[in-house]
Amino acid sequence: MGGGILALAGVAFATAGPGAIVAFALNGVIAFLTAASFAYLARRFPESGGIYAYAKKVLSIEVAFVVGWVVWFASILAGVLYSLGFAAFAGEGLSRALPLMGMTGDWTQGEPLRAALALAAIGLYAFTLVRRAGGGGHAATIGKVIVFAILIVAGAIAWIGKTPAAVLGRLDPFLSAGPFGVVRAMGYTFIALQGFDLIAAVGGEVKDPERNLPRAMYLSLGIALAIYLPLLFLMATVGAPPGGITAVAAANPEGLVALAAERFMGVGGYWLVIGAGVLSMLSALRANLVGASRVAFAMARDRTLPRRFGSVRGASGTPAVAIAVTGVMVAAIAVAVGDVAAAGAASSLIFLVSFAMVHWAAVLAGSRTDRSRPAIVPVIGAVSCIGLALFQAFAVPEAGTVVLSWLALGAALYLTLFASGARMADASAEARDPDLARLRGRSPLVLVPIANPERAASLVDVAGTLRTPGTGRVLLLAVVRPDPSVEGRDHPALRDAEAVLGESLQRSFESALVPETLFTIAPDAWKEIRRVARDRACETVLVGLPDLREPGMEVNLEGLLAGLDTDAVIVRAPHRWRMDEARRVLVPLGGRREHSHLRARLLASLSRSGDRLLTFLHVMSPAATSDERHRVEREMRALARDEAAGPYEVKVEISDQPLETIIERTTEADLVVMGMERRSRGQRPLGDLAMAMAHRTEVPLVLISRRPQRSLAGLSAPSFLQ
Repeated sequence: MGGGILALAGVAFATAGPGAIVAFALNGVIAFLTAASFAYLARRFPESGGIYAYAKKVLSIEVAFVVGWVVWFASILAGVLYSLGFAAFAGEGLSRALPLMGMTGDWTQGEPLRAALALAAIGLYAFTLVRRAGGGGHAATIGKVIVFAILIVAGAIAWIGKTPAAVLGRLDPFLSAGPFGVVRAMGYTFIALQGFDLIAAVGGEVKDPERNLPRAMYLSLGIALAIYLPLLFLMATVGAPPGGITAVAAANPEGLVALAAERFMGVGGYWLVIGAGVLSMLSALRANLVGASRVAFAMARDRTLPRRFGSVRGASGTPAVAIAVTGVMVAAIAVAVGDVAAAGAASSLIFLVSFAMVHWAAVLAGSRTDRSRPAIVPVIGAVSCIGLALFQAFAVPEAGTVVLSWLALGAALYLTLFASGARMADASAEARDPDLARLRGRSPLVLVPIANPERAASLVDVAGTLRTPGTGRVLLLAVVRPDPSVEGRDHPALRDAEAVLGESLQRSFESALVPETLFTIAPDAWKEIRRVARDRACETVLVGLPDLREPGMEVNLEGLLAGLDTDAVIVRAPHRWRMDEARRVLVPLGGRREHSHLRARLLASLSRSGDRLLTFLHVMSPAATSDERHRVEREMRALARDEAAGPYEVKVEISDQPLETIIERTTEADLVVMGMERRSRGQRPLGDLAMAMAHRTEVPLVLISRRPQRSLAGLSAPSFLQ
């Protein structure tokens, strides 16, 4: 409230002349359209994180990262604007006050003092927010509203005391820079109406959020416009000299509001504006530090920023690291930029981009959950935000360069550092949340080829666990080999297929799973599985572990795994075994994260049906040094922490016989979940460790293999970022 107009009204009048009033009004229309999308999403998802949290619900984790990255930077730039605005108003006040006390005030206009004032404000608020949770500041807000009300009343009285013709003549020419000048002013000053979005960023900390979040957004925006538009009109009329306001604004844009108030209120009006400006800039700085830190905090919890950003200070419960990092970035950019107009242009542009994403999220959420809800408002809002952002990017190329550079930096960091952990956390969240896949428009398919009726029940049970809740589907496949010598229902393959699907469907009904079924006729069942997996765009193929001692079976399994472009899961379990029988799960770890995404999804799915104790086991060589042991133990704990969705323990054991150690530990488990290397043709399909586990243990075994990854996104972050 107030910070944006006091900092940027002069820039707007210098750019568009009296037409700046129209620029603010049109920005108000776009802001109200955006508030409508925010209100819809806030009611639908009342949680902290704001735009990032909404994007995570309805978009992929990659797009959600882009949204969060943009919104975080938008609030950082807003903090830069308000810290510089505070420094400008404080310097303006000092330049007037010091000569009255017999002191020279020339040094108050220098860049060093302004930089020092901006840094002091940032440091003070960051330190305060680390020590205690956000909130409060009501006295300052009410004080600003009172000051603005006094200015408007005084301006109205001054307006009445003058002839309308003389006052309105100061609005001529109204569009001194033409229509494009108005649009340019809109781009510079859109940030003045930002703030209602910060309410959504702390949605999880608000009482009765479905009711209070939308009301707060609409009221804050409505009150701001009810103050801004009359104040701008009075500035351009009774607050302007006879020659008009444009030239005065160009000469001193940062002090324009104070000088205009002085013209119709005297010296008291000047100091009122200076006081309101200081309060407005500081409260807006504080609000954006809160909002930006909460976005960074939410992103860290999803592994799209370093995990340490998500740590909480014990005494206050505040995201201390996120606040500190945000404060440091605001301070660094404030020193580098040093110009209010440039900061306003860049922050307005990036907020327009982020608000366009909000409209997009509202359209998708509405189409996937409430098809009767018209999408006219978010579509118009998105077009308006994108159109103004594009104009601003070309009109002020420096602002466009800043935004593009930030996006490029974010893309590079995500692909090289955050992608693996973020996708793993996202897979776990989607496995636990029945609503998430539906909101994202996903309906992943698990293909379950079944050839043995005795294995059907167990495979269907595992498929039900792997299936994404809510929208995930299971396809049961029976492949019938043609035999021209046998006709009719006496065909043995047909009888086997009927028995397999009959047992599978019975098990499905017991577990409330409604699968799809498919009979196909093919001479080679293994090739047919690959064909169906490809044609149906399956996410996962789940097969029972065959008897590899049978002739040709190992070659067939090798060919299947090598030819699949999906996640693969192989299960060995007793007849009619159920996943909920597994209360103690052993998870051997090799140290790499190539299977983490699929393993996190499976372990999170297991947690839906009750807590299980997960034991993550890693075996090290006795030859390892003490430093190597400590490093590996840290890495294993970080990996287990990322993948576990319930109670877990980590065991790092020292042995020169890792296979024997793992096999010995299986006697304490009800289920073993382990990764298997996706081999190329000509190699053993499961790898030596998995083959040994299959042959030498009796415990139910689930072998998993992540689909081949062909991008930088598979790289994992170094340990200090984990």
